[in-house]
Amino acid sequence: MDDFKKPTKKIRIEPTTNFQQPKVDHAEHFGTDYSRLDSIPTVNIGDDELPYTHSPLKKEGLGSKMANFFKNKKVIIIFSVLAVILAGGAVLYYLNKNKNEPVTSTTQKVEAKTEEKKIVSPLTGTVLKDPKLAERPVTALMIENSPDARPQSGLTEADAVYEAIAEGGVTRFMAVYQESQPQYIGPIRSARPYYIDYALPLEASYGHVGGSPEALRDIKQLGVRDIDQFFNDSSYWRITDRFAPHNMYTSFEKLDALNKTKGFVSSKFTGFERKEAVAQTPTANVIDFAISGPLYSPRFEYDQTTNSYKRIQAGQPHTDAKSGATISPKVVVALVVQNGSDGDGYHSTYTTSGSGAVYVFQDGIVSEGNWSKKDRQSPLVLTDKNGLPLKLNSGQTWVSLVGTSSDITYKP
Repeated sequence: MDDFKKPTKKIRIEPTTNFQQPKVDHAEHFGTDYSRLDSIPTVNIGDDELPYTHSPLKKEGLGSKMANFFKNKKVIIIFSVLAVILAGGAVLYYLNKNKNEPVTSTTQKVEAKTEEKKIVSPLTGTVLKDPKLAERPVTALMIENSPDARPQSGLTEADAVYEAIAEGGVTRFMAVYQESQPQYIGPIRSARPYYIDYALPLEASYGHVGGSPEALRDIKQLGVRDIDQFFNDSSYWRITDRFAPHNMYTSFEKLDALNKTKGFVSSKFTGFERKEAVAQTPTANVIDFAISGPLYSPRFEYDQTTNSYKRIQAGQPHTDAKSGATISPKVVVALVVQNGSDGDGYHSTYTTSGSGAVYVFQDGIVSEGNWSKKDRQSPLVLTDKNGLPLKLNSGQTWVSLVGTSSDITYKP
């Protein structure tokens, strides 16, 4: 848009300096008859007497002043009129020009700089690319760990894993999923009561193939979201390259449909408190939990490049059957709990409510504190020695239940 600048006129006023009254030739004014000067009357104005004579510099009268005033005013008025005419012409030109040009808005849109709200997974603490993942129902699946069940599928993709002894020293896992949705998970095995205690606070659907009498009783009495294979056979299948009971598998294509059918469309729960990972000088590079015998007691080796812990089992990396990837949780938690045997002398028992010692391994170091759980439905809470929240790094968390008589060892 062309800008029109109104012309201005600078008027310079020069000050009058060295004004001299013109000399008057009285002889010329009055003629050569000097005798007339004696007859000019004088006027007494005090001590000084001035001749009362005709002066060539006559005092300017009111009429003369008015004439000069209007004479100067005419010049000013003329210039003012010219300025108004020029300004008016410029305005008319501008308006006429705009009529022939398309109207364009000069208003600039000021976009509000609002920081995009980050949606964090309540289960892993990671920032989600798809916020809808945080609205998915949590699903917990029982996965076998006997030698005939190895290598398993789906553990590397779990958001969290809980590990304990099922019976006879054989450990079993409860893999928990919300944002992850693997399509090949197994082998799926039977339920145990103490795993239910960690599924309940997550409002998780609980996938299993039958279970111990105590577990099946608790599922009904405690209102667990049950997706037992016994009653939902179409959501599970048996593979042919392994023999029963080590060959029951499932996928989230089937589990999502099953959850939707049962009305399990979301889960409300309180997850672990999280923090940003902080580089540390590693003091706990190798961790051993004496949960059971050498075939089942895990070892975790810290990998500083990925800030994770590679799981070793029976002297070998614990890998996924499909991808070959090694299970590598970001955080390893050892809960020290009272454990024993059930009345049948076969099935294991764990005291999951109350409180006890906890060891948290992350960033290559160990933090000692306490775990607490008010009752079976309450969430697991971790605190440091000062009673403050013991915050975890984001990512997969591996929780091992270690008996009070078992050893927890670590070394640089």
